[in-house]
Amino acid sequence: MIGPVFVDTNIFVYARDPRDPTKKSCAKEWLQLLWNDKRGRTSIHVLSEFYAVLTRKLKTVSRDDAWEDVQLFMAWNPQPIDAQMLARAYEVEHRFHLSWWDSLVVASAQAQACVLLLTEDLQDGANFGGVSVRNPFSLGVAEAVAAYGEVPKILSRYRGRGRPRKAAKRSTAAAG
Repeated sequence: MIGPVFVDTNIFVYARDPRDPTKKSCAKEWLQLLWNDKRGRTSIHVLSEFYAVLTRKLKTVSRDDAWEDVQLFMAWNPQPIDAQMLARAYEVEHRFHLSWWDSLVVASAQAQACVLLLTEDLQDGANFGGVSVRNPFSLGVAEAVAAYGEVPKILSRYRGRGRPRKAAKRSTAAAG
């Protein structure tokens, strides 16, 4: 599977919204794949918006069920909003001329080293500092794997703990 994938609010909402069965099915497929592969990423901002949309706009889910969904996706260790994240979002807003809320989403995806950002809110195919935006309803799961491939394992810049290995001594019999 591809590297970390940031999921925006609308994908979570579509997975719970019965009004568009096609988008609901696609959103659920993406979320299931990302859950199984442990590649899903999101932010506190996105989960807050998700809860508000479900309980205040759509009203298709009870507050308790919406909160249960939020608690479930807390397992993805969502990006918190702190002073450093706000500063990063400000840089994204300035560099790419995005809305403030979209800048927070892009900054959160960048902070989590995401390869993809799944959203309908930004231009499909755009790239913001190494994060590719894709509309999950036009990019199938199988196509994403083919297009973005495996992310290579990053080797640590730091030496392992413990003693360094000693070089094996060559015997004089083997040398001759």
